[in-house]
Amino acid sequence: MGILTFSINLTLDGCTDHQEGIADDETHAFFTRLMDESGAMLWGRVTYEMMESYWPAVARGETEAPPAMREWAVKLEAKRKYVVSSQRSDFPWANSRHIAGNLRTAVQKLKDATPDGVLLGSGKLATELDRLDLIDEYLFLVHPRIAGHGPTLYESGLISTRRLDLISARPLCNGVFAMHYRRAS
Repeated sequence: MGILTFSINLTLDGCTDHQEGIADDETHAFFTRLMDESGAMLWGRVTYEMMESYWPAVARGETEAPPAMREWAVKLEAKRKYVVSSQRSDFPWANSRHIAGNLRTAVQKLKDATPDGVLLGSGKLATELDRLDLIDEYLFLVHPRIAGHGPTLYESGLISTRRLDLISARPLCNGVFAMHYRRAS
C-alpha cells in the first residue's frame, strides 16, 4: 500500500495562495523530484482547474517558460492525476481521472493501488482527508514571506490537533524550507 503525502507551498503566516510563494527553478526542481517519486497526483476540482489552465500549454511549448518549469509541465502531463469533485465529472487533461463516490473508500483504494504513493496538493481537500485520517505524511514548503491574507492552511479547522514527527527540515538556497513530517504514532 502506498502512502498519501500532502504537499503544499505556504507562507510563514499559513497562506496557501499559489501567487505568494517563490516560483523559481529551485522550487520547481524540488516539486519535480517529489512528483517523480510519487505514483499519482490527487487534487480537488479548484486546484485541477487552476493547473489545467496553465501547465498543458507549457508542456506543449505554447507558453514560454524556463527549463525547470517546462520539465515540471512535461512530467505533470504524463503523471496520473486524480480529481475529487461533486460538481464536475469530465476531466479531459491527459491522464486525469475523476474520483467519485464515498471519499474515504475511493481515496483508500487509490492509496492501495499506488505503491509509489499519492501526492496530494489541494488545501481544502487535505482538510477533508485529514478529518478522515487518510493523510500519512506532510511536506510543506515554507516560504519566507508573510502574506497577511488567505486562504490559509486548514482554514475550516480540524476536529482535534494533529501531532506530527519531523522527518527532515531542508533549507533551499532561495530561503524556502522543505519541512517533511509523518503522523505521530
